[in-house]
Amino acid sequence: MTEEQRRSRKRKRGPRKKGKHTTGVDTNTSNQSSSITPSSGSASSTIKSCSKSSSSFLDKMKARLSGGFFRMLNEKLYTCTGDEALNYFKEDPSLFNVYHSGYQEQMSHWPEQPNDIIIKWIKDHSSSLVVADFGCGDARLAKSVKNKVFSFDLISSDPSVIACDMSKTPLDSASVDVAVFCLSLMGTNFPSYLQEANRVLKPNGWLLIAEVKSRFDPTTGGAEPGKFVKSICELGFTSILKDFSNKMFILFYFKKKEKQISKDVTWPELKPCMYKRR
Repeated sequence: MTEEQRRSRKRKRGPRKKGKHTTGVDTNTSNQSSSITPSSGSASSTIKSCSKSSSSFLDKMKARLSGGFFRMLNEKLYTCTGDEALNYFKEDPSLFNVYHSGYQEQMSHWPEQPNDIIIKWIKDHSSSLVVADFGCGDARLAKSVKNKVFSFDLISSDPSVIACDMSKTPLDSASVDVAVFCLSLMGTNFPSYLQEANRVLKPNGWLLIAEVKSRFDPTTGGAEPGKFVKSICELGFTSILKDFSNKMFILFYFKKKEKQISKDVTWPELKPCMYKRR
């Protein structure tokens, strides 16, 4: 075929179609689109992951701040008088909730709660016994027994709680059968709380005290347990039982004497209970 004939055939065919080329572009576009989708999903996952990480970090920071605030309040309660603590919480009652939230968080790490033992003791005795709960917190004791319970604390977080300085309760003398101090001998004037308990207790009434064990460890600056017991006996009680079996707290059981002889009592200093910073 001559060169002229070949040119003639090309002119007869007309312009070449570009379908295949167009399809190639579409296919490439499709591939690009599909390659973008997983990249977008990965970015979304990364954002969610960062969001969760950020949320977790903020939660940890809030917990640390809350824990630090609790320790500050806890230290203040152990190093001031009951009257000072009462005025402190009166100025800002919300601090009391902050303190008790931190307290409950700390107590959640204890394998056994002293309040549970005291509640069981009361249930094992007559439901006719009238109880005074000094430093009741959320009044759990009153809610757990059938007995008549007077619940006292610095702030009333429940309608049944009477807000007062525990050295000056509104109870009549010799009006209750059981006085309870569950981790509540906190003020520097704690002897006045025990004197008030002695006043409101009937003769032969019970005084139950649960306190953090470290407060009675002489090797770390705590009080000698024997001296503490001796002081309460001088106040007008008989020591019935001392329970040292729990590694976190000690339980003391006293009974008020029928006849009391007034005498000066020398009280040991109770070591403040300070929670470790984490």
